[in-house]
Amino acid sequence: MTPSISLTSSITLTTAPVAPLLTRLFAQAEAATSPAAAAIPRAERERLMRSKTEYLQFYGQLKDLWLPVSPQTGRLLYLLARHAGARNVVEFGTSFGLSTLHLAAALRDNGGGLLITTEFEPSKVAQARAHVAEAGLSDLVDFRAGDALQTLRDGLPASIDLLLLDGAKSLYDDVLDLVEPRLRPGAIVIADNVDYSPDYLKRIRAADGGYLSLPFGEDVEVSLRLG
Repeated sequence: MTPSISLTSSITLTTAPVAPLLTRLFAQAEAATSPAAAAIPRAERERLMRSKTEYLQFYGQLKDLWLPVSPQTGRLLYLLARHAGARNVVEFGTSFGLSTLHLAAALRDNGGGLLITTEFEPSKVAQARAHVAEAGLSDLVDFRAGDALQTLRDGLPASIDLLLLDGAKSLYDDVLDLVEPRLRPGAIVIADNVDYSPDYLKRIRAADGGYLSLPFGEDVEVSLRLG
C-alpha cells in the first residue's frame, strides 16, 4: 500500500541550489578521465565487472572514475520516487552522489524521509557528502562507507519504497537478497547497467519471481515489487 503523504508543490530538482549543482557535476563527469581505467584492457575490464570476488580491488582502482547515472536516468529516479511517494530509499553505489542528489531531492519534495546510500570507496563518500551538503539535503541522507554486503546487512527501515542498484554489477542479486524482505508491495527497484547482471535480470523478469519488470532505455531495468 502506498504511504499516505502530502506532496509539496516545490520542485527541488529544478531550482537552486540543486539544479545548478547538477549541471556543474554532470559537466565535470563528462570531462573527467581515469588513467587507471584506461590502463585496463577492455576484455579484462568486462571480466572484472562480472566478478563476484574481485569487485573491491577493481572498483578501488577506479576511484577517480565518476560512474554517474545519465541525466535522463537521474530524472527517472526523481520521477519514480515522487510518484511512489517514497519516504524510505536505499541506494547501492553512491559514487560522487549524482543519483543521490536526485533521490534526496525527491524525498525533500515528498515531505521528508531517509535515503540510505552505500559506497565502499572512502574518497567518493567524502565527495558525495560534500555535494549533498552543498545541495542542502544532508538531513535526508545516511552515508554508509564500506562493502554493501556488510553495510546493508542491518539497520534498514522496516518498509522500503525504492531501491536503486548502481554499484558493483555482479552484486545486484546479493544486494537484492538483503533488501528484498523489507521492500513493501508496490516498491520500485531500478537497476542501472543491467547488461552486466544477467543473473539479476533472469530473477527479476521471472514470471513467478514476485516482480513486474521492464527495460528502460539501453541498460536500465525498472521493476515493481508485487504483493
